[in-house]
Amino acid sequence: MSENAATATTPLLQITDLEVGFTTQSGVVPAVRGVSFSIMPGENLAIVGESGSGKSTTAQAIIDLLPGTGKVTGGSILFDGTDLTTLNASGIQRVRGSQIGYVPQDPMSNLNPVWNIGFQVRETIEANTQLRGQDAKKRVIEVLEEAGLSDPGSRLRQYPNQFSGGMRQRVLIGIGLSARPKLLIADEPTSALDVTVQRRILDHLGTLTRDYGTSVLFITHDLGLAAERAEKLVVMYKGKIVEYGSSQEILADPQHPYTKRLVAAAPSLASRRIQAVRNDEEESGALAPVTRDISIVERAEAREASAAGDLIEVKNLTKVYQIRQGGFRKTDFTAVDDVSFSIPKGTTTALVGESGSGKSTVAKMVLKLEDITSGSITFDGKDVGTLPRSELLSFRRRVQPVFQDPYGSLDPLRSIGSTIAEPLLIHGIGDAKSRRATVRELLEQVSLPSSTELRYPNELSGGQRQRVAVARALALNPEVIVLDEAVSALDVLVQGQVLDLLTKLQTELGLTYLFITHDLAVVRLVADNVCVMRQGRIVEQATTDEVFDSPKQDYTRELLEAIPGGNFEFGRL
Repeated sequence: MSENAATATTPLLQITDLEVGFTTQSGVVPAVRGVSFSIMPGENLAIVGESGSGKSTTAQAIIDLLPGTGKVTGGSILFDGTDLTTLNASGIQRVRGSQIGYVPQDPMSNLNPVWNIGFQVRETIEANTQLRGQDAKKRVIEVLEEAGLSDPGSRLRQYPNQFSGGMRQRVLIGIGLSARPKLLIADEPTSALDVTVQRRILDHLGTLTRDYGTSVLFITHDLGLAAERAEKLVVMYKGKIVEYGSSQEILADPQHPYTKRLVAAAPSLASRRIQAVRNDEEESGALAPVTRDISIVERAEAREASAAGDLIEVKNLTKVYQIRQGGFRKTDFTAVDDVSFSIPKGTTTALVGESGSGKSTVAKMVLKLEDITSGSITFDGKDVGTLPRSELLSFRRRVQPVFQDPYGSLDPLRSIGSTIAEPLLIHGIGDAKSRRATVRELLEQVSLPSSTELRYPNELSGGQRQRVAVARALALNPEVIVLDEAVSALDVLVQGQVLDLLTKLQTELGLTYLFITHDLAVVRLVADNVCVMRQGRIVEQATTDEVFDSPKQDYTRELLEAIPGGNFEFGRL
């Protein structure tokens, strides 16, 4: 914290009794109720809570970006001595961007797909600073480099669809920081980032806090990030604050029952793999007390003894893209380079690594959504790359995806009920009545109320949309589910519920999972085997315990060491 921040006595941001509501046909529905907290210059504060608790709504209210019919119905928001709730549209525009930066949660829906990255960053810089021409272009390269984007100068002409989810998130972070704001509101700023880039971004935010007196308001479900990077913590539940104070004190010794549940559900490097048991074993109580402590090696041996062999086998897989350089010039880019691994039936294999390492590209080739340049993928004895069109529908019923971006993978014009029922309709399963009953069962499985079937994607939070995507993937009772960052948008409680559900289904139905993720703590909970990818190649693969307890490669050790709050003992008091 800077010297000025240390001696400051007046908060940069002071929120008092904030009330936010959304107008519906039945009246105003309160979303934020009586929220009060403050942020000093140069201070970091984190707001945590489950999806729908009011975290993002509180942040959006500060800069008048509430969606739809949302509006501030009470209270005050003092920023640098000015009540933002009293400003007109032009007044709030002068504050937004230049004095208060904002990093939204969903990178794909917040970047224009028809404009290149350089134009979008430059537009923000020119709108909020005095820089123009070559000075503005130079600043574009600087902010993208600061945000952790490699070789930013050569990426200015590329478009959002040519970037991975993590790379798009880095662009948004660069845009939010471009004008050196006094306050940065970061809504899940690192949820799409691998841990090494996450650490670089958070270190950069720490530098801003120290050198420029920039304050950061984190909206996050990552308790490790809150413990390591924020001095203060706000815990929200159903639109209200249930705990507020020192982040480390609250997370080490939570007082409210809801906070205790959050802390208990937080995955860490000390976690063991979730182990589901049959209902009769649960009822007997014989296995329940020790299910989470059973050795992963013992489970792997048991599965190998009962398994019929490898369900998926990847051999020397390579994917080369042609990148347009301008005009008619193109250059080859190898996204996946000679990758080989296998997945035994009924087990979970995790692909981990930095954003852009090729994880999602491998997943798309396994799903036959991308063509294979060379090598092979074998599923149940058949070569996926040579499957005739007549067998594709059957293949897709057996292998289902859950993609990284829940908003981009859900049709905004379809209700949630019709979205989940769509695979059943396409594959001719059941009638309208039975499909609706199946939809309600699936919604219950992913902890969403049955009334959700009548709502639309834009009416749901990011975490709720991801749960819908999981429900849709489960609709056809597939044999394999490819999960591409499937729980990255979920708060820890719902994340735990979804992971428990996936583990239970795997045990009951013999499902096989390919789990693509950058969250190594989650890998510890769900994976039997781990493949670590870097720059398109697998640099280490072994059982989960071997990778976590005795990593062989320096890169793997760097990934483990970069986990936010990895050494923090939650609920230790």
